[in-house]
Amino acid sequence: MTPGYEFALVTMLCLGLADLAYKRGAAAGVQAHQFLMVQAWCFAPAVALFGFVTGTLEPGGAMLWGMAAGLFVFVALYNFARSLKLGSVSIVAPIFRLSFTVTAVLAVLILGEPMTAFRLAGLALALAAVWLLLGADAAAVPETGAARRSLVQAVIAMAAMGVANFLYKVGAQTGGSPASFIAGQASTFLPLATAFAWRIDRGLRATGAAWVHAGTAAALFLVALVMLFESLARGEASVLVPISQMGFVVTAAVGLAFLGEPFTLRKVAGLAFALAALGCLAKG
Repeated sequence: MTPGYEFALVTMLCLGLADLAYKRGAAAGVQAHQFLMVQAWCFAPAVALFGFVTGTLEPGGAMLWGMAAGLFVFVALYNFARSLKLGSVSIVAPIFRLSFTVTAVLAVLILGEPMTAFRLAGLALALAAVWLLLGADAAAVPETGAARRSLVQAVIAMAAMGVANFLYKVGAQTGGSPASFIAGQASTFLPLATAFAWRIDRGLRATGAAWVHAGTAAALFLVALVMLFESLARGEASVLVPISQMGFVVTAAVGLAFLGEPFTLRKVAGLAFALAALGCLAKG
């Protein structure tokens, strides 16, 4: 089994649940910029507390790479939140999680990671799973200007998150701690999210719904990012990032079970392909 596989699975679970927190926030009327601002306000102190309790928060190369990742994460999450305002979570989340393809390509081309038969099969199965889950609802969504804007924003979010996850691998190779890298990310993300919200609202505003849903997302992201960093410190990004980014499996399953989204054979097939992809990627 690929080293770091178990950490990547925890990341996958947390990111899938975080996607749902974003969707519930959008459904509750929380504006994307306010959601990110509150998430940043909750996330940064949590990271500092984590670093203090573990005694692992220290300056270094990992923190600098984390600052670079923070910029891409902000672009990704802002566009993701905006796309959910107009689009279905069953469509937007799979597109967003295609970011693993960007990370895998960068890891192979820049870091020289090998592309084995199992990895290639896993990526192909994962892409098929995304296509099945995406197509399951695409036919039911009218082709409107708002729907097209949602898809464009989801693609932008996907590309930016793919670069951010690649930077996680680079940061993990420095030998730094998760707390240092994530603190660097928070140091960029917090002022960007706050300044952007201030510019739009001409002040700082946050509803009760924003605190509930964005606070939940912040907690899930902290656990997910610590687990992602730990997994990448042990294994290769071209395997572990695709596993971690398959949180759309969790999102789709919860959408079917609890959110009243339609049940189709295509969705079942998509989930089956996703499980097969996890098996192939685990073998590496």
